[in-house]
Amino acid sequence: MLKQNIIANYVSQIYVTVISIILLPLYIKYMGSEAYGLVGFFALLQAWFSVLDMGLTPTISREAARYNGGASTPLRFNQLYRALLVIFAGVALIGGTVLFLLSELIATHWLNLTELLVGDVIVAVQIMAVCVALRWITGLYRGVITGFEKLVWLSSFTAAIASLRFIGVFLSMWYFGFTPFVFFMHQLVIALIEVVVLNAKARCFIPKVNGPTNIGWSIKPIKSIFKFSLTIALTASIWVLVTQTDKLILSGILSLDSYSYFTLAVLLANGILVLGGPISVAVMPRMASLYAEGKHSDMIEVYKDSSQLVAVIAGTVSLTLIATARPFLLAWTGDPLLVEEAAPVLQLYAAGNLLLSFSSFAYYLQYAKGNLRYHLIGNVGLVAILIPCVTFAANYFGGVGAGYVWLVMNVFYLFIWVAYIHSKIESGLHVKWLINDCLKVILPVSIFACIFYFANLYFLNDNRLYSLVFVGFVFVFLFVISIISSQKIRLFLSQKVGLKRVK
Repeated sequence: MLKQNIIANYVSQIYVTVISIILLPLYIKYMGSEAYGLVGFFALLQAWFSVLDMGLTPTISREAARYNGGASTPLRFNQLYRALLVIFAGVALIGGTVLFLLSELIATHWLNLTELLVGDVIVAVQIMAVCVALRWITGLYRGVITGFEKLVWLSSFTAAIASLRFIGVFLSMWYFGFTPFVFFMHQLVIALIEVVVLNAKARCFIPKVNGPTNIGWSIKPIKSIFKFSLTIALTASIWVLVTQTDKLILSGILSLDSYSYFTLAVLLANGILVLGGPISVAVMPRMASLYAEGKHSDMIEVYKDSSQLVAVIAGTVSLTLIATARPFLLAWTGDPLLVEEAAPVLQLYAAGNLLLSFSSFAYYLQYAKGNLRYHLIGNVGLVAILIPCVTFAANYFGGVGAGYVWLVMNVFYLFIWVAYIHSKIESGLHVKWLINDCLKVILPVSIFACIFYFANLYFLNDNRLYSLVFVGFVFVFLFVISIISSQKIRLFLSQKVGLKRVK
């Protein structure tokens, strides 16, 4: 089931990532770069709204996994689900209302408008507030479905919703007009559909309670897991500060036009984290379940195997973007100005996000064991350093300065703090994991990526077709090298080929 879940997640995430990336130039072309800046701000609001989660989404996912592992009862799970439902609904209402009321202040005192009318932007932000609240509450339902490892269905649904959100919006704008109002009204309708369907599906997996026992609507069941939830909440809040502070600062410094280019580059680089997402969604509940069953060695094996898979997939994409940032952007958009603005930012964030993909595994291990203390401490220290550094760099050097800070911080976090975490909770794991499951895959690919980077500088060509062929060749070549460099992937493929020959 784990392999099926990972494959389903990857197919879904790759599809969602590809269509969102392919369509970005069309958004800028038909809506205008300033209007697309509003779309980037919308994504920023969703990220900051997740601070209100209070650790509840991963908590319900973990409790569902524990129930599957026999560590909980139907009554306890139902009581916990209802308690979380009350909290989710309340926070969604309060958070959405506050954001709605702040719409005028955001439009007039934060965003730097040049062409869009203030009134239109106020309405757009108000619609964003409702959309963000609705999409946030789906976290509860997704947590239930994920915890019960029904990820094939969830992946299919996510792909369908993404199609409606990214592709369907062009039908709405073609008919009603390419304006921010039409764009965000379409997102609101899709958000409503998403809430209704996910709610219905999650209820299908909630276990029934036999007998006349009263489940109730009390929030008392939260108390038993409050410490764990609070720890996740704090780490999630700090995580938003770590990953979104640069974007928030730049949204107030840059014009919406320039901010759209920065957002585009960061969104591309975030595709690396998206590629690691399906593995984390499948691995975290599985590791928690194995730990609850006392299968420690199996849990570590899942940990190491999934690390190599991330190294192969996310590593290939990241190093391809670093080596071919300019030809990639040129082939994709055909806009020389965009290439000059976005390419350096894309390279820096791609490198930083690759390191972050590996650092995240220390969190998965702590999550499975139910103790996020070291993760919390590390992120508090990181954000204490990151915020002033990003503020300074962004004010003086714009997006490129923020990119350099992001890369350096991730280097220190992976090679220093993650090593410390491993020494405390899984002694003897770090060096072997870092060398065998990360560096042995990444380093050979990095060498060839450097060769391609300098080759492109020497044979620089502004032809879009040439650029596209070059990027495609680099990606395929680096992907093959990464597979050859991964012992686990080589063994898996050789076993599959061997089985086919026997048949």
